[in-house]
Amino acid sequence: MLEVNGLTTGYNGKTVLHEVTLRVPEGTLLALIGPNGSGKTTFIRAVSGVLPVNAGSVRVRGEDIGRMNPQQRARSIAVVPQARTIPPAFTTEEVVALGRTPYLNWLGRLSENDQHVIDEALKKTDLLDLRSRNIQELSGGELQRVLLARALAQGSPLLLMDEPTTHLDLQYQVNLMERVTRLAHPAPEEIAQGVQPRTVVISIHDLNLVPRYADVVGLLVGGRLAALGTPAEVLDKDLLSRAYRLPLEILHEQGLTLVVPAVFPPESKNPRYK
Repeated sequence: MLEVNGLTTGYNGKTVLHEVTLRVPEGTLLALIGPNGSGKTTFIRAVSGVLPVNAGSVRVRGEDIGRMNPQQRARSIAVVPQARTIPPAFTTEEVVALGRTPYLNWLGRLSENDQHVIDEALKKTDLLDLRSRNIQELSGGELQRVLLARALAQGSPLLLMDEPTTHLDLQYQVNLMERVTRLAHPAPEEIAQGVQPRTVVISIHDLNLVPRYADVVGLLVGGRLAALGTPAEVLDKDLLSRAYRLPLEILHEQGLTLVVPAVFPPESKNPRYK
């Protein structure tokens, strides 16, 4: 589904990502982790086509995104951005309907099929009761579901999400991640109805959500891919401690994997990991 080969890019002449290479099969949820400034958002922007690629390539289903026009990219890649720049006068349904823009005819009118897709996106994100609500009246968790519904309405096989759980309380974090996981791994009855698995790339700060939901984990450090593998392989105490420059412990309790700061010795005046 997604093939990134030697991706190198950045801003204003400064290189942020250095020769990142990875492949993500269809129906896989890849979690991107790493400290602030490691390049997670830059990776999302480059793969979405918003940020030009200086070297290397990004392919979705074998097609180089650099050779796609905006409409083709929108049909292949949907993005749930970190910034929430939505016109305040819009209703929930109007925002979700924006996801159908790549499919509109030259008159710009929604077809019967477009409306069906919008209704399904609202249904899957439990927004039917809020479809006429102005987005200014929504909570942070509700607004995040609106952005997800807009991405679902695009019908794109690749979904990119930039730190969607930031600023959400625990309930909304779990709710959102459960929905996203279902996109990559539809239930058998959904598959029987023709629902196709989506490939999801999500940058995330909360390391404790990673082992519960991710199939594959990519660790970015200083703009380089320091590790790529299963949660069990990447959530390694020494590896993460070096990456985050903080002593960490990996705990396994009742089937759960937890990443926690190590207890600093009382005599330590500088707990920073070296």
